[in-house]
Amino acid sequence: MPERSPESHVIDFRAAEQLLAARDPRGAVKLLDTVIAAHPENTAARLLRARAFFASAQLRAAELEFSIVLEREPDNAFAHFALARTYERALRPDQARRHFRLAAALDPQPEYLAAARFDPPDDTGDTGGTSGRA
Repeated sequence: MPERSPESHVIDFRAAEQLLAARDPRGAVKLLDTVIAAHPENTAARLLRARAFFASAQLRAAELEFSIVLEREPDNAFAHFALARTYERALRPDQARRHFRLAAALDPQPEYLAAARFDPPDDTGDTGGTSGRA
């Protein structure tokens, strides 16, 4: 097999995006494996591969990839949200709740806020989020 160029990795990345959009997450993972092997520091490729793992119900692999992204970019709200969805799907609600809340705190867009399920303020102005639970 001939050596791959940086340009071919960009082409593979773009093709993987298209495959994921076309609902072929396993095909996307195959392309991204070569990109990440050549460029393990590429966070965008890891995030796309994590999404592909999630879409193909490979939850452990998705969790690992989202965690790697968050090690590098702890303020990535989307990665927190997607990791929370992964935990939710794996029936791990406590971990999911933590990452939903982190996503909402980092980027208060409606979808993240709804998923975080913050308690509404009560009459005293207390947010209710500290109801004695850890």
